[in-house]
Formats: sequence, structure tokens, C-alpha cells
Amino acid sequence: MSEGSPFDGLFEELAKAIVGKKDVIEKVLVSFLAQGHLLIEDYPGMAKTLLASSFAAALDLEFKRIQFTPDLLPQDITGGYYWDVKSGEFKLRKGPIFTNILLADEINRAPPKTQSALLEAMQERQVTIEGNTIPLNEPFMVIATLNPIEYEGTYPLPEAQLDRFIIKTRMGYPDPAEERLILRKRIERRSDKPKINKVLGRDQILAMQRKVEDVYVDDAILDYIVRIASMTREAKEAEVGVSPRGSEALLKASRALALIRGRDYVIPDDVKELAIPVLAHRLVLRVESVVRGSTAEEIIRHVLEKVEVPRGFRG
Repeated sequence: MSEGSPFDGLFEELAKAIVGKKDVIEKVLVSFLAQGHLLIEDYPGMAKTLLASSFAAALDLEFKRIQFTPDLLPQDITGGYYWDVKSGEFKLRKGPIFTNILLADEINRAPPKTQSALLEAMQERQVTIEGNTIPLNEPFMVIATLNPIEYEGTYPLPEAQLDRFIIKTRMGYPDPAEERLILRKRIERRSDKPKINKVLGRDQILAMQRKVEDVYVDDAILDYIVRIASMTREAKEAEVGVSPRGSEALLKASRALALIRGRDYVIPDDVKELAIPVLAHRLVLRVESVVRGSTAEEIIRHVLEKVEVPRGFRG
């Protein structure tokens, strides 16, 4: 992030709530500016909910949270029509998906039918209720969480839904100094919930999302992205490599990161920095590769080592 960036104030404000996780905050912002969605896989108590609610507050956006459970129904997410006795007609009761920032907490606890209720919203930014198509609010972003240690009563996310998340990341434990600062901040504010002030407004953030589309991408960068994606399809450890949607996601995320860093053009380092969080969750590994302990992150890392970095592009 360059000095004097319009995002400086946002990072400073979120630091009130989230200590020492600038890289994670940046991935949230990248996902948001690229008009994508974010998946966070981490243990309970790592401030995932606090991150999502604080991000929404700093941008003055509406925030809602859904706790996914095995008995959650699709209409609990989208809403539905009900008969209004007074007016004598059916009226729409909108579900929590009609918001700006939606936290889908422990998304894998709900059955596939309920998970699929998010697919149309995440891809098309609309929901269909009893044949009626209703557009969602703008901007709209899903931040979903996964608990990596509890598998009883959970349903694996299908590849089609994983592919809708532009980035998958982790919060990670704070180091001792950061954890001490977390405790100090809690004492000083005398409340569990930090006060987050508005930094950017809705119109400003929508304008910045549009500005991402103006970030220049040289043909050499496009070739670099394509070579990375192609090599994942050739990896012997992978059953399924990165799809063209994954390549497009890496392009969009790289443009958003360039904007955050104060540039109007993408450089190879943008692509390299985001390749693992954007692409790794899109790979499907062979069973024997999983048994041997191979990971999608290792495969992407190996691909980045093998693919030649472009030279002679703008920047």
C-alpha cells in the first residue's frame, strides 16, 4: 500500500479491532473491490466475525450474520412471500441475504440444498423467490467461515460453490506481542465491541470498484496468468486444475491489489502474491496425492517456481 493511499484510513480504523492482520484485511478489501466473495477457514475465537462487522462499519454498509446449522432452510437465507391479512395480498419478507456484507458463519454446517441458496446470489447478485427475480443490494459481498477441526455434522462445500469465492484465507494466531496488545485494547475501551468510525461511504466504495476496471493489464501479465493456470492442469497431483473462472478471478484480484497499492497497472508480484489464496481452493487433488500429504498450496507454490516471470511489461 503506497503512502497517501485512500485506503490508509480504512486500515488504520480497522486496526482498532483487528491487531496485526493487515495482510488479512487487505485480502478482504481485495475481494470486495474485485466484487468477489471471501472464505475464511480458521479456528473459533480468531475474530472472523469481528473482522466482517468492523469492515462493514468502516464502510458504512449494512451487515448481517447467518449462523449456518443443519436445520437451516433456503428460505431462512432468501426470505419468502407471506399472506398479509390486512392488505389481502402476498408480501415479500426479505431474508438476511438482502444486505451489503453477509457473514455466512460455519457455512459447511448447513446441507447442500441450503448452501445452494447462496450460489445464485454470489454469482448473479440476485435471488429468485417463487419465480420472481429480485436484485440484491449494491455493493454485496459474502464472507463465509469454515471451522477446520470439527467435521461431525458438516457438509463439504461443493467445488461449484468453492469456485465462487475469489479468495480463501486464514486469520492465524497472533504472536505474543499482538495478543498482549489485544488485551490492552480491551481494557482501554471498556467494552467487548470496539467503536469503528465510518471511513469511506457507499458511493466512494462503488466508485473504487468501478476504478478497478481501469487498472491496466499488459499482455505479458495475461500470458503469465494463463501459464500458471495451465500448469495446474498438468500437475500430476491434481485431478482437476484451475478453471478459466479461476484465471479470471486471479486477474480481477490482481487489479484490485494494484489499486490498493496505489498503482494503475498490474505487476507480476501482484499475481504471485495472490496466486495461492485465489487458486489453491479451486484445485481438486487426487486421492493418492492427499494420502501422501500433498496440499493445493504446495502445488501452486511449485507452479510459481516453474513459470517464468514476464519481463518488459509496463511498470
